[in-house]
Amino acid sequence: MIRKGMKLYSILFGVCPKCHQESMYQNKNPYAITEVIKMNKTCSHCKTKYQIEPSFFYGSMYVSYAVGIAFAVAAFIISYNILGSSLITAFVAIMATLIGLFPVIMRLSRNIWINIFMSYDKELAEKSTKAKS
Repeated sequence: MIRKGMKLYSILFGVCPKCHQESMYQNKNPYAITEVIKMNKTCSHCKTKYQIEPSFFYGSMYVSYAVGIAFAVAAFIISYNILGSSLITAFVAIMATLIGLFPVIMRLSRNIWINIFMSYDKELAEKSTKAKS
């Protein structure tokens, strides 16, 4: 079960990696294309600064490549091996998957990248929750 306090929770839901109380993104919908990479500067609960250094999220491009490959391999296995389609159809399935899930892949990569450098802090989360009360 995925719950607050787990890195996977922060990665999948795009919440603050320190307190898991708030979305890092200004718009939670990744398909709002004009706002897909617009992030809050800090967490309003624990004041964690999301951009650790200038150009911090350029590193997420490397993660994006790996995540894209994982989605492409999954699309190939499903279309070619499970559904028994031709190689051309499998290629079309891969392209459709990568294009259709591009905003999700981009956000997921950013979430993974920031979670490599930050971890959940239970005391900070409790402190920020009590301060809001």
